[in-house]
Amino acid sequence: MSVFSFKQFSINQDRCAMKIGTDGVLLGAWAPINHNPLSVLDVGTGTGIIALMLAQRSYAEQIDALEIDEEAYEQAVENFEASPWGDRLFCFHAGLDEIIEEPEDEYDLIVSNPPFYAEDYKTENEQRDLARFQDAMPFEELVEAADLLLSENGIFALIIPFKEEEKFIALAKESELYPLKITRVKGTPKSEIKRSLLAFSRNEVSEVEIYELVIEIDRHVYTPEYIELTKDFYLKM
Repeated sequence: MSVFSFKQFSINQDRCAMKIGTDGVLLGAWAPINHNPLSVLDVGTGTGIIALMLAQRSYAEQIDALEIDEEAYEQAVENFEASPWGDRLFCFHAGLDEIIEEPEDEYDLIVSNPPFYAEDYKTENEQRDLARFQDAMPFEELVEAADLLLSENGIFALIIPFKEEEKFIALAKESELYPLKITRVKGTPKSEIKRSLLAFSRNEVSEVEIYELVIEIDRHVYTPEYIELTKDFYLKM
């Protein structure tokens, strides 16, 4: 499906290696905005889905998105321009390393659905591999960027495989970024935890909010929690 329609915007994705998936939608809907971020950075934006969701959810005046893949970058720009929030969304054709070298701005919210090993092998499609594999954006670089670019009371939110959660939290702690909220995601009540949604801040909290989110009770029968989280976006929710 090359066009994916949401309630307030549509996404063209024919030129993106990584199509819209549950991960991006989860992060876009879940990322904390109760601190009223005025500036947002989406690292590795792909189709632009997370940046667009945050434009819909927040009053942020500046939402910057980074994308290293040229085709995906051009597509994100198109999607931004076609949306109701084109004047607040900006896409840059750049890698994280370029931003780290010359940091210009601070951000109140940094989000990322980073590439990771969904399988332990590489496919024949190099573009898709770049989108999926951690080589392009190591966790260390992501934490370094968050530490450098996050405003004093900013929040850094991302989605990663559950099996990487402990390692990532330890890595963030080295840069004095501390977990604020953790939501662990399961496909069904009986399946294993697959993903971790993590939010970090510079201030250590005494009690981290930890939740579990189950997506489906049955095939296409969504849990009330998942519906509540995504109903402002999905057409059929």
